[in-house]
Amino acid sequence: MAVVEFGAAPTEEVRAHRRTFITFERLVLFAALHIALTLACLALAFFGHAPLFAFLVGAGGTLALIAGFVVFGSRTEL
Repeated sequence: MAVVEFGAAPTEEVRAHRRTFITFERLVLFAALHIALTLACLALAFFGHAPLFAFLVGAGGTLALIAGFVVFGSRTEL
């Protein structure tokens, strides 16, 4: 574990660690959102009796999540 003084200029190791942490944070957020989307689509299909609509929402939502994370992930400064 590295100890970095407060106010010290960030080294390459600290930048690499921060980049890895942010990437992992995005992966966890994507996984949580995708699980929520999947559960909502399953509920819509089985309890709402709308399987075709649930499939379309699930497929479109998955593509929207991927596109959103690609577009907004590339803009964030690491």
